[in-house]
Amino acid sequence: MRHITAFAALAATLLASAGPLNAEVVSTTPTGFVTRDTAQIAAPPMAVWLALTKPADWWNDEHTWSGDAANLTLTPQAGGCFCETIPGGDASNASAMDGSALHATVVQAFPLKVLRLRGGLGPLQGEPAEGVLTITLKEIPGGTRVLWEYNVGGPMRFEIPVISAAVDQVMSQQLAGLRSRLGALPGTSAPAVSDPEPVVDDPADEAEPSAFDEQFGDLDMEE
Repeated sequence: MRHITAFAALAATLLASAGPLNAEVVSTTPTGFVTRDTAQIAAPPMAVWLALTKPADWWNDEHTWSGDAANLTLTPQAGGCFCETIPGGDASNASAMDGSALHATVVQAFPLKVLRLRGGLGPLQGEPAEGVLTITLKEIPGGTRVLWEYNVGGPMRFEIPVISAAVDQVMSQQLAGLRSRLGALPGTSAPAVSDPEPVVDDPADEAEPSAFDEQFGDLDMEE
């Protein structure tokens, strides 16, 4: 098993300086957890929805397999793919072939209101556990309130308190990126955000670390 360097300094810095955003692990069980993040964005629901469906414009490069969020696409309809192209480069052998990754599948798209995706994001991709990401938009005076909830459950080799804290940080960072893209609605202050315990990437992966891998550190897998 390859262990990677420490996680979340960038996430904590971004969240601490980016304005009003609330993030927390709202529940844990022996086999799962729920993270919930909210942000108030200074844009109407239409603008937020259109931005939400273009993750290449706001997803953090460090949380992609290719190291470049420009390779992300999202089709906002049932069965649509939140996918990533992994360019193969210019080598004159098979390693130059383009690759791809399916981050999640859209299971509900209710324009201007709800986008729901199913899939194990990040290191959860290599586990039998399943995750459901529900993003809800609500118009409020001056903009839109975004509720971002990731519900994970099922068999996994991670310690729940550790992986839940790390995933919450990563989810919070992506919501902060969306908010930064459109502008934060002023008037509230951001809570303090502490660094989570470091997490390992896909434990079965023995390839060279990707940009995403670099965000995850050591984590002892449960026996």
